[in-house]
Amino acid sequence: MSGEPAPISPIPLEERYRRLLGVSKALGAIRDPEELIRSLSNELRRILSFDHLSLFLQDVVGEGASWHIWHADDQSVLSPAVSVPLEETAEAWVVARQAGFSWPPRGEQPVFAGLEAVLERLGIEAFCAVPLTTANARIGAMSVARRRGGPYTGEEQQFLAVVADQVALAIDGAASFERLRVAHGRLARSSERLRLILDVGSRVLSNLDLQDLLRSIAANVRQVLRCDLASVVLIDPDGAHARLCVLDFPDSHGYMTEGAVFPVERERMEEFLRIGRPREVGFDELSGPGSRFLRAEGISFGYAFPLVGRGRPLGIFTAMRRSAEKFDRDEIDLIGQVAGQVATALDNALAYREIAGLRDQLAREKLYLEDEIRSELSFDEIIGRSEALRRVLKQVETVAPTESTVLVSGETGSGKELIARAIHDRGTRSGRTFVKLSCAAIPTGLLESELFGHQKGAFTGAIADRVGRFELADGGTVFLDEIGEVPLELQPKLLRVLQEREFERLGSSRTLRTDARLIAATNRDLAAMVEAGTFRADLFYRLNVFPIHVPALRERPEDIPLLVRHFVQQLGRRMNKVVETIPAEAMSALARYDWPGNIRELQNLVERALILTKGPVLRVPLDELKAHGAPAAGSSRPRTLQEAEREHVLAALEETHWVLGGPNGAAARLGMNRSTLQFRLKRLGISRPGR
Repeated sequence: MSGEPAPISPIPLEERYRRLLGVSKALGAIRDPEELIRSLSNELRRILSFDHLSLFLQDVVGEGASWHIWHADDQSVLSPAVSVPLEETAEAWVVARQAGFSWPPRGEQPVFAGLEAVLERLGIEAFCAVPLTTANARIGAMSVARRRGGPYTGEEQQFLAVVADQVALAIDGAASFERLRVAHGRLARSSERLRLILDVGSRVLSNLDLQDLLRSIAANVRQVLRCDLASVVLIDPDGAHARLCVLDFPDSHGYMTEGAVFPVERERMEEFLRIGRPREVGFDELSGPGSRFLRAEGISFGYAFPLVGRGRPLGIFTAMRRSAEKFDRDEIDLIGQVAGQVATALDNALAYREIAGLRDQLAREKLYLEDEIRSELSFDEIIGRSEALRRVLKQVETVAPTESTVLVSGETGSGKELIARAIHDRGTRSGRTFVKLSCAAIPTGLLESELFGHQKGAFTGAIADRVGRFELADGGTVFLDEIGEVPLELQPKLLRVLQEREFERLGSSRTLRTDARLIAATNRDLAAMVEAGTFRADLFYRLNVFPIHVPALRERPEDIPLLVRHFVQQLGRRMNKVVETIPAEAMSALARYDWPGNIRELQNLVERALILTKGPVLRVPLDELKAHGAPAAGSSRPRTLQEAEREHVLAALEETHWVLGGPNGAAARLGMNRSTLQFRLKRLGISRPGR
């Protein structure tokens, strides 16, 4: 509004106050200072003459103030910042003295050079300011100014003071409303955050599913704090890598995904975790691994909180925003409390996982040992005093205390497993599990699962997770019998376990570690297999660190009587039979036999003899020895092992009509794989008649 100000004199005093009542009603519902001054100026110009109207509002502590100035020329409202000390302004003087001020000055009013300069520059003839005061507080001052009409009269100043009282009440009401709104908002936020703390605490105590727990906490934090991203990053035990375990980011552009693994700066991470305090992360500090994803997502600001449990670093909890709006102190404290509970949850879950893992391992070891007890008879001790056996036992004593891989070679049934057990029992791992696996007894397609385990759904029939032998034997010993039967395609994985102590379950990408010692055994010539291309050279050299050759039974005939007596006593106890005498003729025949099946064959023969025995004298079925090629007294030289093996294989081939594979084939009858039988046929020079 511009032009001549409305004159005062034509308006009767009664009408002026009636209009003031309308002004008061209009002001009662206004909450914004600029809206208040605009409405006030429009109504008040009908009653009072002015070209400028201003509200001077001081803050609660009285150390600052703001002006809201209305100009009649353009109907605009300006809110400039304070640029001069308050004590040098007329408005501050009015507030302090709680008295009116006019210009040109009257009486003993002070002179404000800055004010006079501004008024003269604007062409102001008259200026009047009155305090804005309620019964509870000094709010500020209100002033009017006009270019024409002369100085404000005492009546006008008095009327302006009455108007100021109404304005003060309106401003105080608006301030009270705003304080109430702010307090209500704070109370609501406090209640919401308290519910968050209680909810997180309850979940920590009741939920041991780590992934579900962390995902729920991250979602609640994001919603309560109204941030864009909440995440939990877990640090690997080696401290070199971190994994994004949980990410709650509904508006993500897809640059970040759960499960992502990235390297960390060890020194920077250790310092951060050692300090143990939250760290503010601004846009300029978003550097290092993973930062490009945060930048691509538009993240500008956030906080990172270290997660430490029982003195060990666990990970980092983060809350971030796309806007540059920082978290206030209450929000930071809240995130800190949540981070502490998250650390507790992680610690509890990890402890539970460790306990569950130990429990499961003990259960697996118990089942495994029970199965071992139910399996074929194991030797209580190594029987014999031959020089050949003594050399082997000396090698056992030498290598047992070490962690070296041992390759035990020897014929089938010669006692290779017994030697492997002796190495384990005399080593530093004697108190842990001894896990054995015959590689020849497992189908090729299932051998990898037996060695390394598998995940549910890895293949048809994999209805549950399964622990492999290397995982089961962690801290103990793995004994792989018939190592020469491991397929070529599986040998690199076995080599990796030996070299790096790492493997993955079948159907899983998660790398597991094992601290299992390996003892391997074979009845095959691995060096020859390397030359033939059926066994990897690098795996052979890795296995052949400390070779031990177990002599065949025919190479230590002086041990046969000892073994016979041992088996008679041991098996007799099982059968509740007491044998007092072993005929000398029988013992001599047993000593002369070349035993192609070695100790296992001898044990089986003694068991049959005990079954046949009805009295105190052992009845040995010597006719079985003759039927299997036992040399008669005074005969020529005994057959060689190769000759005996050749005859045995030929007999199986004739019985199966030269069918090698299948459940009724020669390979199954001989207890070996088809490929193994084909290799032996070539080595023994056996070919099908007519070819």
